[in-house]
Order: sequence, then C-alpha cells, then structure tokens
Amino acid sequence: MKCPYCFTKETKVVDKRESGEKENEIRRRRECLKCHKRFTTYEKLAEADILVVKKDGRREPFSREKIRNGVMKSCEKRPVSQEQIDKIVNEIDEKVRNKGKEVSSSLIGELIMEKLKKLDNIAYVRFASVYKEFADVSDFKDLLNEIRKK
Repeated sequence: MKCPYCFTKETKVVDKRESGEKENEIRRRRECLKCHKRFTTYEKLAEADILVVKKDGRREPFSREKIRNGVMKSCEKRPVSQEQIDKIVNEIDEKVRNKGKEVSSSLIGELIMEKLKKLDNIAYVRFASVYKEFADVSDFKDLLNEIRKK
C-alpha cells in the first residue's frame, strides 16, 4: 500500500476492524514507515463479475452505482431517506447476484419499479416514465390510472 503523502510502499497496519458502514468491508488504519503519517484504507471483498444484457443485446458490467443514481434521481425532493435508498439498492443488488452471471436490464428495471412503487408513488412515476420511455401525456395517464386502481 502506497502512502498518500510521500508515496513510499512501506506502511504498517496499526488498527484493523470491520467497517460499520458497509458489509464485507474492513477498515485499516495504516502508518507510513518513512514519513510516519497515518491514513485509512478500506478493503472490500471482490465480488463476482455480473453482466447486464441490454435491450439491444449489448452486455456491460453490473453497476450498483447506476441503480443508486437512478433511484436517487427518482426520489429527488421526495420524503425518502438515504437509508431507504440504500436498502433498495442493497436488496436489488442481492437479487441480481442470486440470478447468476448474466441478468437482463429489463429485470433490473422491473425490480427498481417494484421497490419504488411500494416506497413513493411520485418516485415510481418518475422512474417508470424514463424506464418505459413515455412518449406523451397519455402514457402518464395510463400509469396514473393503474396506480389509482390499486
């Protein structure tokens, strides 16, 4: 591990513990043997590579951040906490990882919509309008009528 201050590779671990913020993550407090400054590193278990199969057949690596960004954008200015968003992202991540090496983007989109529908109707409509590529106001009306029926 390189020291971020003097860039030497000689460091020692002075404290190690599980990170309380994220699962499967270890926090290490390190000290540089040259400049004696301390810094923190986080070690995370490498997870299996999962590919997302897009509508056009392309494949790209699965990204939790893409899910997080989409959910956060949908929940903007809504009474939804960061903890609720994190819970959605974690639940979807777990379901996707249990599906195998490849998962369709449509499955991920459906999972997100399912979670948002239970959490906040406005966030659900926002996400659905982008995901389902609404063309005009009638698409919104149809979705709103669907929500009202339930």
